[in-house]
Amino acid sequence: MSNSKYMEIYEYIKKNIKNENYLPGEKIPSENQLKDFFSVSRNTVRKAIELLASDGYLSSIQGKGVFVMKKIPVTFLLSGNQSFKESSAKNRLRYSTSVPVLEAVVVDEKLSEITHFPVGELVYHLVRVREINGEKIILDENYFLKDILKGLTPEIACDSIYEFLEEKKGVKINGAQKIISVEKATELDKEYLDLNKDNVVVIVKNFAYLENGLLFEYTESHHRSDKFVFTSYAKREK
Repeated sequence: MSNSKYMEIYEYIKKNIKNENYLPGEKIPSENQLKDFFSVSRNTVRKAIELLASDGYLSSIQGKGVFVMKKIPVTFLLSGNQSFKESSAKNRLRYSTSVPVLEAVVVDEKLSEITHFPVGELVYHLVRVREINGEKIILDENYFLKDILKGLTPEIACDSIYEFLEEKKGVKINGAQKIISVEKATELDKEYLDLNKDNVVVIVKNFAYLENGLLFEYTESHHRSDKFVFTSYAKREK
């Protein structure tokens, strides 16, 4: 079996899912149809389908066929290491961002304990309010290494800082550690968010690292609790 052949089938199906030619919950072409289309064996087709299922794209129903995994209907979906702009666009949401705070600060001992940045480091401090479908439901308090974000403006902060770093400055972002908790709303939340009656927010603490292992961002994202869903597709290790 050629690795390139089953990966060709994998990429073909994946592309059709992403382009919405195969819709969530919809049955994909049968093994026989794919076998004939690509002129390969059924085992090669099955290898591609197994990999797509393992990656969370497909689900098999015995006796019925293979279907595109259904999306979870949510107001805002947090998954992986996507920016707010990427997540909102992916979920087809009307969104906007305002930046009431953008300042440079020096990390003191108290801030160092929270962010893990060294004492004396110069960082950008931002407060960004995220509005989705007409409601202010996310408040981000960001700290970024100033050296990494030279040239930051309110306009960039309103758009996408990650896009600015990756596309304009050529910075390679490796990933992030996320810590999720549920807490009472802070005074900052009460000032900027359209909270519901319980005054509870979901807080996602984000420690983000560059490809070289450097911590460059600490963010606390405060989400209105009724508008937050976290999703992850966990593959069982064998």
